Amino acid sequence: MTAIKGRGAVSGAASTRFNLPAREQDGDWLDSAETIDGPARHPATTVTEEHPRSILSFNASPDIPFDRSVNAYRGCEHGCIYCYARPSHAWHDLSPGLDFETRLFAKPDAARLLRETMAKPAYRPAPIAMGTNTDPYQPIESRYRITRQVLELCLETRHPVTITTKSDRVLRDLDLLADLARWRLVAVGISVTSLDAHLSRLLEPRAATPARRIAALGRLVQAGVPAHVSVAPVIPAITDSFLEGILAAAAGQGVRGAMWIMIRLPHEVAPLFREWLEAHFPDRAGKVMATIQSMRGGRDNDPRFFTRMKPHGVWADLLRRRFRLAARRLGMGTPDVALDCAQFRKPALDGQLALF
Repeated sequence: MTAIKGRGAVSGAASTRFNLPAREQDGDWLDSAETIDGPARHPATTVTEEHPRSILSFNASPDIPFDRSVNAYRGCEHGCIYCYARPSHAWHDLSPGLDFETRLFAKPDAARLLRETMAKPAYRPAPIAMGTNTDPYQPIESRYRITRQVLELCLETRHPVTITTKSDRVLRDLDLLADLARWRLVAVGISVTSLDAHLSRLLEPRAATPARRIAALGRLVQAGVPAHVSVAPVIPAITDSFLEGILAAAAGQGVRGAMWIMIRLPHEVAPLFREWLEAHFPDRAGKVMATIQSMRGGRDNDPRFFTRMKPHGVWADLLRRRFRLAARRLGMGTPDVALDCAQFRKPALDGQLALF
């Protein structure tokens, strides 16, 4: 496999998991373009606007600490090769590989739809998670500002929200985040995988550099925004050596909350990750996969509730112990921000007047 500059995936193989019908060739020259010219070396990013009827997604997973989320975008230009959200593109007959990071979808009606949901008589508030599927601060947020509109609504309604991102673009909304923090309505987690800019460019080619993410954590802390570092994902023999360094760098910025997550390879992510290893680290590809499998019951991935987030075995125990010792030495603990749901006030819909 050959790496594609500026992209994480090295192929655009389609998924067959949902038994989707194969596309029929039209017989025009485009059908033979790749055979004649070779695969595109710099596939362009396209964005399609979609207009769903609802925006708030609910889940009942027993090992996830939130029950609702908003995903402003589908697909993610950051191109993180390990992203567990990649398989979601297969539902739309698109490749979890290159399509996931080049054929994006934006939901410009998100804030309006959320307002309508919050205004319903039966709605009860609980923290809304953003960034649990695709990054709310990926590059197209600069144009669409959908995440900002949702945060503005959360501030207006005093609704709690959590954010997970790999981008320092989160600082563009620092004014809103600081206001939300004063009402105990927000918590932000920034994921950092390594401290090596070159390695990060291979793993997550269009995400912010590690240094910028660490600096962003410091800015959030200075503004009074509850922020924690997430060493995620940890990839054995690729990024695990940075574990203590990431914690130390974040602690140096005043961060006091930290967590870590072992890499997960659900569905189509596993073969994509194997391709990436062969393209960038062929000398250790076998070792990496063997170590991952040793923590996942002999498989590439363990999908079972509770165990999917908690790897087991000698390697997992070692990483867990390293994390705990480093965090204790640096005075860091598990992120634990109690957000306030009691201040929620239902929003007025367009054209309505407030009762009080």
